[in-house]
Amino acid sequence: MVSQFWKIRKGQSLIELLIAMALAAVLIPAFMTGIMTTREGRAQQPQRATANAYLREAQEAVRQVRENGWSTFAVNGTFHPVVASGAWTLVSGNETTSDGFVRSIDIADAKRDGSGNLADSGTVDPSTKKITIAVAWNLPYQSQVTNELYVTRYLDNLVYTETTEAQFNAGVKSGTNVTNTAGGEVILGAGGQGDWCNPNLSISALDLPKSGVANALTAIEGRAFAVTGDNASGVSFANVTISNTNPPVAAITGTFDGYKTNSVFGETNYAYLATDSNSKEIVIINLGNYSEAGYFNAPGNDEGNSIFVAGNVGYMTDEDKLYTFDLSAKTGSRGQLGSVNLVGTGRKVIVSGTYAYVATENTSNQLQIVDVSNPSSMTIVGQAGLAGGTGAVDVFINSSASRAYVTAGKLYIVDISTKTGSRPTVGSYNTNGMTPKGVTGVSGNKIIIVGTGAEEYQVVDVTTESSPSRCGGLNVDAGINGVASVMEQDGDAYSYIITRDAGAEFRMIAGGPGGRYSSSGTFISRAFDPGYSTSYNRISFTGVTPNQTSLSVQTAVSADCINYTFTDSLGFNVGRCFKYKLYLTTTDANATPVFYDLTVNYSP
Repeated sequence: MVSQFWKIRKGQSLIELLIAMALAAVLIPAFMTGIMTTREGRAQQPQRATANAYLREAQEAVRQVRENGWSTFAVNGTFHPVVASGAWTLVSGNETTSDGFVRSIDIADAKRDGSGNLADSGTVDPSTKKITIAVAWNLPYQSQVTNELYVTRYLDNLVYTETTEAQFNAGVKSGTNVTNTAGGEVILGAGGQGDWCNPNLSISALDLPKSGVANALTAIEGRAFAVTGDNASGVSFANVTISNTNPPVAAITGTFDGYKTNSVFGETNYAYLATDSNSKEIVIINLGNYSEAGYFNAPGNDEGNSIFVAGNVGYMTDEDKLYTFDLSAKTGSRGQLGSVNLVGTGRKVIVSGTYAYVATENTSNQLQIVDVSNPSSMTIVGQAGLAGGTGAVDVFINSSASRAYVTAGKLYIVDISTKTGSRPTVGSYNTNGMTPKGVTGVSGNKIIIVGTGAEEYQVVDVTTESSPSRCGGLNVDAGINGVASVMEQDGDAYSYIITRDAGAEFRMIAGGPGGRYSSSGTFISRAFDPGYSTSYNRISFTGVTPNQTSLSVQTAVSADCINYTFTDSLGFNVGRCFKYKLYLTTTDANATPVFYDLTVNYSP
């Protein structure tokens, strides 16, 4: 029993010794590290204190340099502070102080995310810089202190607001107006919103040269082409330019004489006359000098009745034939390409796509459809007989070439969505005593018919094709011989007529869907010039957009106050002068967006 007791005691001592050794292995290194760190920290304390002083000095230098001028401060790179002439400046590169410290100031772009918060990536904010200041030393141990800060333009955040009638009136308006209902606002103008159903002759008329009776008319934007053929007292052709103003002004810029003319087709550089000459049924006029450039002589001794040009091909009706001729050049005698026989004298030809539509004097087949996909080998593929109609005098084809509007004693609407065979009439309109001379289509499902007798200018609503109805008209006592219509790119809409009044042959009538406001317009503000380059940081504007209207803003900043490029960006643009551009639209002619004011914040 005694021997067993002593064995147990010896085992316990061994265990205690092992535990003591394990604790020593853990605690002694930590203890020694603490001692060494304490000794090192005490050695570093003077250097760290000096480094922090250098860092704070660099921070103050950065702020002072920023205050002295943002443009000279906001340059990316590595710098160090230097006192020059009693003020801090930043010099490129690191600095090593006399006591062995290395100091640097790193200037970099600051970026903002889509919410405007500072972020590592995103849009560069030209009014903010990211500054990283570092002070390092090597003795007694290598170490450094750093500080990161963001600085912005120092001078006050200034604000410019444009909101008064006088400020807006200094801008450039296109299809817009300035009103003073609530202290100054920009709205859509009235341009282009005449009412087809309420025509009037308030726009000044134009007297064509001499005393001839104008009998044909065609038009393109900014220009109309009128010819005389009922007698020999007038000029053969008059080129009428039309200003893009409200109201427009018409002026004769050139004439051509020598023929009696029955029809005209006009382009930018050339006009084509269908004449009564047996040797030159078509005469080509150079509008650069108003001289005869070329001609087409059809076989036989008949006269040209109608002319249309599509690409490099001319189309002419000559009694009961449709001719095509080459217009790849405009000078000299133009060669014939092909011909096809008609059922009667062709009074009007219009080409749309690969088909020609001819209004004829035949009383039982007033419209013929011709396949002109090969102008040298044309084929009649369709026709329309208009029950109760006289011989046709004019035809208008809509933009989709699905309907033909034929005047043959009255107005007939013909379904030409299919080109072949006998084409049906889907509706008709009685002109109530007026003898039709011309027809054209305008916006809003309206057709205009002109002629002599009764009400000479009639506007027909063809929305319901089976029962077209008159929606407006006017009397021109002398009678009307022709009509053409134009929808300008800026939304203005007009019909042009030639009357039998020898002193006021050319007249203009404003049209459109009716209502108070144009469909679109723009407004460009005057330039805001603070007198120095600055950052335009934030832009805000107020306005209202009723249903079916829209209002948007673009801005531009210019370094030279001359050249401006408008963009959708509404902030963080650096330059001297500032402008904004408004875009206003509506699909409801009785509603307009309203712009009240714009405010821009800028930092010098």
